[in-house]
Amino acid sequence: MAVIGVVGVGAMGLGIAQVYAQAGFSVYATDTQEGARASALSRLQDGLQPRVDAGKMSAEAMQAILSAITITNRPEDFAAPDLIIEAIIEDLAIKQALLARLERSFPGAIVATNTSALSVTLLSRGMHKPGHLVGLHFFNPAPVMRLVELVTHPKASKAALSRAEDLTTAAGKTVIRCADTPGFIVNRCARPYYGEALAMVTEGRWPSEIDAAMLAAGYRMGPFTLIDLIGADINLAATEGMSRAMGGNPRYHVFGLLREQVAKGDLGRKSGRGFLFPGAPEAAPADAEWIVTRIESTLVNEAASLVESGGATAEDIDSAMKLGLNFPRGPFESARVRGIPLILKTLAQLEARAPAPLKGRYVASPVLAAMA
Repeated sequence: MAVIGVVGVGAMGLGIAQVYAQAGFSVYATDTQEGARASALSRLQDGLQPRVDAGKMSAEAMQAILSAITITNRPEDFAAPDLIIEAIIEDLAIKQALLARLERSFPGAIVATNTSALSVTLLSRGMHKPGHLVGLHFFNPAPVMRLVELVTHPKASKAALSRAEDLTTAAGKTVIRCADTPGFIVNRCARPYYGEALAMVTEGRWPSEIDAAMLAAGYRMGPFTLIDLIGADINLAATEGMSRAMGGNPRYHVFGLLREQVAKGDLGRKSGRGFLFPGAPEAAPADAEWIVTRIESTLVNEAASLVESGGATAEDIDSAMKLGLNFPRGPFESARVRGIPLILKTLAQLEARAPAPLKGRYVASPVLAAMA
């Protein structure tokens, strides 16, 4: 059985360590913060104990997971890892320095970054063997979410990609490959879910009726409930990052409403107040079908633009959106249900009346137009 290394034992890194440990791998983990290292296993036990108490996990199984993880003072103390995953702060320079350090210490290991926002290609610069680096983007909470995006880049070796995929699949995850493009699959293709909802609120709609419409269409959470859960500040940072990466394209417009929400400190659950929280969606409005059609049309168009760029296949996008966001159907499945003519008509209507800052937001992707 291979040996896995994890650098960073915050919530995400510790969750990643748990994923491989509960699959039977030997895991070595570390963190620059002494307190994080000292508390890692007790935090993990505190997270698992409720499952034991509820009869969903045996005490022996919990102990096996804990015993499989060894906390070290530094990465160099790992015992010959086959795969090392970094899950540290989203800072390009800090990550680059760490990746170069890991390569020097373990020249034969595959090194993976869990970044959700940085270019894997840029992260590989400074490595002597950039082919050993891949992206393994886990979703939070890592032990629960089935999806892992395997991010390729021009210099990634086929052997490194295959080995990382095999090890992560063996740990029980569904691994979907994607190109090293901004937002990868889920974070990019999810932007219209939030953005179009914000656009409607600026036009006078209420967050509660938008969320209610999406719930009635089978979505587990509406866009504003999701923003409140994730945090408006996190959503703002992701949207701003995508906007910068995509050259200010209006499809990634940063709505003033979102900035105002963050400036007020109404971040959602973590602050006690959000767009909806502590309230909840009520009855779906009479035009709920239009709300859903509008949001799904922009989701389909964004997904088609990713296919156009070669970032992923339509099938993989559908799978990733269902696994990564618990959507009831993927964008292309929605397109088949609603029909491409309706999607194109909706986008044309929205583009025709779009205000100046949003002009171009609704122009149909050539891939989508070709599907008609």
